[in-house]
Amino acid sequence: MGDKREGLLALGVARLPVKARHKLVLYDFFSSKAESAFFDSSVDDLSWIVGNPIRKAFSMSAIQSLAEKDAELAEKRNIRFVSKDNPAYPPLLLEMYDPPVALFYRGRLPDTDAPLVAVVGTRKPSLPASASAFTIARELGSLGYSVVSGLALGIDAMAHRGCLETHAPTFAVLGSSPDEVYPTANRALARRILERGGGLLSEYPPGARPAKWRFPARNRIISALARGTLVVEAPEKSGALITARFALEQNRDLWVTLTGSPVGKGTKKLAEQGAKVVTSAAGILKDWGRIIEKNEESSVRNGIRGDGEGAFSPENSAAELMRELGI
Repeated sequence: MGDKREGLLALGVARLPVKARHKLVLYDFFSSKAESAFFDSSVDDLSWIVGNPIRKAFSMSAIQSLAEKDAELAEKRNIRFVSKDNPAYPPLLLEMYDPPVALFYRGRLPDTDAPLVAVVGTRKPSLPASASAFTIARELGSLGYSVVSGLALGIDAMAHRGCLETHAPTFAVLGSSPDEVYPTANRALARRILERGGGLLSEYPPGARPAKWRFPARNRIISALARGTLVVEAPEKSGALITARFALEQNRDLWVTLTGSPVGKGTKKLAEQGAKVVTSAAGILKDWGRIIEKNEESSVRNGIRGDGEGAFSPENSAAELMRELGI
C-alpha cells in the first residue's frame, strides 16, 4: 500500500498552519526538489510561493520536528500514510480542488477498481431512517459495493453496520487521526471495520484529536472517494448537506431517501432541488447501468452476513432492527 517512511516532505507540508489548497501548492512546488529545500525555507518564502501572506507564526525547525515525530508515531501505532503522488493514493481524491497532501490510514485503502457509495445523514435519525440506512448499505454490500461514511452516530454508524453484515468492506473517514476514534461509542464499530478488511482514513496525523472544524473538512473526502452520495435523512442545517454540496461540486451522483420525518427537512429540500429519490440499492445501481438479476434478488432482499449466516429480514420493524443491533 504505502511505505510508512516515504519521506518527510508530505508530513511537513501537512503540518503547516495554512489552507489545504495552499498545502497542495507548496507540496507540488517542493516535490521535485530536495526535502531540505522545504525545511530550509522561510515563512516569507512560503508566502511568496502560495501568493498570499501566511499570518500564523511558526518555525520551519518546529515543522520538521513535528514531521519526524509523526513518522515515528505512525510506525509505532501501525498507521500508514500515502502522499498524493504515491501510486496507492486514491485516484478519485486527485479530482478534488484541495486533496490532502498526505492520507493516513489504518487497515487498508479502498480498491481503486470498485466504486464506493457514500451514505450519510443525521446523528439523531428517526427509526425508519436508521432502518433505511442499514438496509440499503446491506443491499449494496451484498452486491459487492462498499460503503464509505464518517463513523458518526446515527446514519453513518447504521450504514457501516449494514455493510458489515455482508462480505464487502466499509471505510470510515475521520475528523481526527486514525488512532483517535471519535465518538468513543463507535470504537467497537471501528474495530469491526478493521477486522472485516475495511479502513479508517484521515488527513490528520497520528495523535490529532477531534475538533469541530475538522468534521466539515473531512466531508469533502467522503464524497470524493465515492462515485455517488446517498443522504438518508438530514435536517436543514446538517453536516450531511455539506457532504451533498461537496458531491455536486465534485461531479458525483447524489441521491436521497425520504422518510416523512420532520428531521429530514434538509433531505426533502435536496429532492425538491433535483436530487433523485431512491428507496433501495437497486435505484442507485440502475443509475450506474446495473440491473439486479433475479438470481441476486434473494441475497439482496435477505442479506448475507460476512460469516455466511442470514442477516436481518426486511420484515423486521425499525424498532426490532435497532433492538437486534443493540442500539
